[in-house]
Amino acid sequence: MENTFEKEIERALLVGLNITTNLKKNDDIDINDSMNELEELAKAAGAEVVGSVIQNKLSVDVTYYIGKGKVEEIKEQAEILEATIIIFNDELSGSQLRNIEQLIGKKVIDRTTLILDIFAQRAISKEGKLQVELAQLRYRLPRLTGLGAQMSRTGAGIGTRGPGEQKLEVDRRHILRRQDDIRRELKLIKKNRETQRVQRKKTDIPIVALVGYTNAGKSSLLNQLIKTHKDYSTEKEVFEKNMLFATLDVTLRKATLPNKKEFLVVDTVGFVSKLPHDLIEAFKATLEEVKYADLILHVVDATNESFEIQKKTTESVLKELDLEEKRQIMVYNKVDKLELDIYPKNRDDLVYISATQGINIDKLLKMIQEAVCADTYPVELLLPYDKGGVFSDLKNNYRIDNFEYVDNGIKVKVELNGKDYNILKEYMI
Repeated sequence: MENTFEKEIERALLVGLNITTNLKKNDDIDINDSMNELEELAKAAGAEVVGSVIQNKLSVDVTYYIGKGKVEEIKEQAEILEATIIIFNDELSGSQLRNIEQLIGKKVIDRTTLILDIFAQRAISKEGKLQVELAQLRYRLPRLTGLGAQMSRTGAGIGTRGPGEQKLEVDRRHILRRQDDIRRELKLIKKNRETQRVQRKKTDIPIVALVGYTNAGKSSLLNQLIKTHKDYSTEKEVFEKNMLFATLDVTLRKATLPNKKEFLVVDTVGFVSKLPHDLIEAFKATLEEVKYADLILHVVDATNESFEIQKKTTESVLKELDLEEKRQIMVYNKVDKLELDIYPKNRDDLVYISATQGINIDKLLKMIQEAVCADTYPVELLLPYDKGGVFSDLKNNYRIDNFEYVDNGIKVKVELNGKDYNILKEYMI
């Protein structure tokens, strides 16, 4: 008999708090933009958003976050809209979650839980799953005494899934032991990755890392760059979709510069405003790949009205990872959706592209080449005819537009990296 049961979609009512004070910082995201982002996060988690409420207050209510009266209003609105889950735009304490949930009588989660839930859904690799679980446990540990009914949830739905979800009887000691186990497993994975990194260094292949706000188009750009590789058919494209956190796990792919030199592209997890600190801590090991990159491409969604704030969010995370001084190129993406000629001219450290349409990808590749091939040496070689293998290697690894067959060998003009420059010195003219 055909199975007619379908997964029940949760109906989410969103709640935000707007602190009405003159002390607002310039880099604070606008409450409406923040709530729109929360809606996209809820959809990414699989919920249907049925309503949104913003409370204006001078300060946070310690007991009910937005005030008891407003919580009672939300209870009535949730009944009218038939909402099954209430999602708050900020991180709540365990006692606030318990108090609000008891008053409303429905499941209540905060922004941090929502993001962790999305990560739990999307993590594919063993490392990614372990990192998400570690973040979930770190978030849950200080809330054991305050969550109350929250900790007894073992069913399905947003905020209850993922490898880190535990039953009520799992106490503080169990969580601490599990955290220690995860850290040990992650150390082994880190050691393996360091071994792989050493091997990559020996090949002298430059590494270019993509960073940026979630949904800025990093995965689309990665898929464009790997099309330049001679073995493109073997370089699997990464999943791309117009949604927040479409991909999570760090991805490495090969690409080729205009001078035929190979480079590795590293795609990383996207950032978001109010990204849980525990999640940044958990993913620091993965983001170390950016630390060892020769160049960072900071990808920005040029169509987003809050792109300056999104850019600052990414920069703050890079600063926390001690990466703000690493060489960067600002890549403003999705210009195909903008009116023509309304954006500034490209610069040495800035380019406007469309990853999906391929606009200015050639310019970006030239900028990458100039950045990662700064230590190259233009030379002229005379290779004896019995060194045909050396000539073949040069053609495979470099762009050679100028060569000539002469009486005593092959004359070749080429730009060598430091390693090959030293190896081929004896053939230089």
